[in-house]
Amino acid sequence: MPRLVSFALGVGAISLSLLATAPVAHAGPYSDVASAFDPDDAFDLHLSFDYRLDIRRSALFREDVGRPGTGPADGVPVVRDLVFAGSRHTLIPRLELGLFRDVALTAALPLVLSDQRTLELDQRDTPCTFTDPGATCVNRSTSSTFRDGLLTGTGFDGQAGGAGFDADDPTVFRAPRRSGLDQVHVGLVWAPMNQARDETKPTWKLGVEGRFPVGKVATIDAARLDASTGVGRGVTEVRLWTSMARRIGWAEPYVEAWWQAPVSVQDDSLFADPGFGARSTLPQQQGGLRFGFEGYAVDQGDDGARMALELSARVVGHFEGRNYTELWEVFALAGDASGSGPMILDADPTTDGRQAIDHPGITNVENYLEVGGRVAARIAVGQRFRLAAAFELTAENEHVITFTDAGVDLPECRGAPSASCEVVNDELVTPGTAEVNPLHVPTTDLIGHRYRSADVFNYVIGVSAQFLF
Repeated sequence: MPRLVSFALGVGAISLSLLATAPVAHAGPYSDVASAFDPDDAFDLHLSFDYRLDIRRSALFREDVGRPGTGPADGVPVVRDLVFAGSRHTLIPRLELGLFRDVALTAALPLVLSDQRTLELDQRDTPCTFTDPGATCVNRSTSSTFRDGLLTGTGFDGQAGGAGFDADDPTVFRAPRRSGLDQVHVGLVWAPMNQARDETKPTWKLGVEGRFPVGKVATIDAARLDASTGVGRGVTEVRLWTSMARRIGWAEPYVEAWWQAPVSVQDDSLFADPGFGARSTLPQQQGGLRFGFEGYAVDQGDDGARMALELSARVVGHFEGRNYTELWEVFALAGDASGSGPMILDADPTTDGRQAIDHPGITNVENYLEVGGRVAARIAVGQRFRLAAAFELTAENEHVITFTDAGVDLPECRGAPSASCEVVNDELVTPGTAEVNPLHVPTTDLIGHRYRSADVFNYVIGVSAQFLF
């Protein structure tokens, strides 16, 4: 991660130095504005087809408060447990249609062609040692996930009817095959400044986008794995963004900032609020910044060919909220109310006994930062066609992914119920009251038992074709 931070700072320094230079040339793709009702052009239509492969690798550690050989002064020990590997292939058709002068309608429909996820026991060290003290690898007998009954037997293969794996196979979980839609994106973009109209100014864009759920919600049911194929979340989100770019000489530096937040959830979404002491039930909000420049190796003007190389850096803040994590399917299976797993929830903590309901699998995730860089190559032929290929690498700082609190302390009225009674907060979540969060699971959410995501690297390989009319 420090190397990615250094890369980001280097790209930022180069971009600022480019912005300080003077010569002006024809603008490139980051200054494109779809417009309408221009004297020589009734309207603009930009169509693009993007393919991207997202690959995620992470290590899952577990806080182990009961670890032998540790004392009260040693802090909470964190031990190895599992390794996650996931990949997602997505095809994204997009359009940008000019509505008015420098105002355009945007739309996109990301289609997930395939989503694959596996978990293995952490046996990355060579040679492996499984016994304490000094264990460097994990097996089924030492994994806390198996010890606490979140996975049982030899694991769960969602592509083989839930069967286990060979005893000597480090793989312990494989998700069912998933594909489909999550959201449709519809937005508006306006360019208060446009370099194509005034070469002394950069192109400045302001955008708002609504992201509306249209696909099947991602759930898992051990009894109906053939129906556990969705990739949707059932969440409506809004995204606000702004960007600024200017073609200066051989380069086009740019910067983009954005904020994305949930607005509402569908009734069948896993993010539904169960009430009582539950809070922070909506998906994580995100805010990010991307900055970089595109350097032109060949530029024959708007009617000729252009070849360019882009270098950019990205910083994204993910804020506390609920989310699908590397372990969401494992948690959902361990919280299946038709069984006896350790993560089954109580629908009403104020009623005697347990009113068993399924654990949704998604959990509260603490704040974390993502930093990365991208390299892209782009070829343009005239003003009508562009082809690009890109590679991006990002890393995340270590963060807790089972962060659901026990509830919320509500004010109490001590003494006789009257206008003069003393209203106090005892700073405790009282069992059997409306203060209790039904989503809290002590097995995974108490300090000393939480899961942590670490050594996270995300790789993105993308190809894009764009047609401008």
